[in-house]
Amino acid sequence: MKLNRARIDVEDLLKLVLVLVLIWLVLEIVGEILGLFTMLLGPLKPLLGLAVAALIVLWLLDRI
Repeated sequence: MKLNRARIDVEDLLKLVLVLVLIWLVLEIVGEILGLFTMLLGPLKPLLGLAVAALIVLWLLDRI
């Protein structure tokens, strides 16, 4: 019995590549926006990290 596990249509492969490229572009844009945002904050970067951590903990504890 011969299995064709690696068989995939060209259209499906192109869709997969397109989705991966879109994810990459979105991550690049978000990285640039966050880079500008943290550059403006300057010395307040550690406080931003603490605020994000506190929000995550509150969300996990269902306090938000």
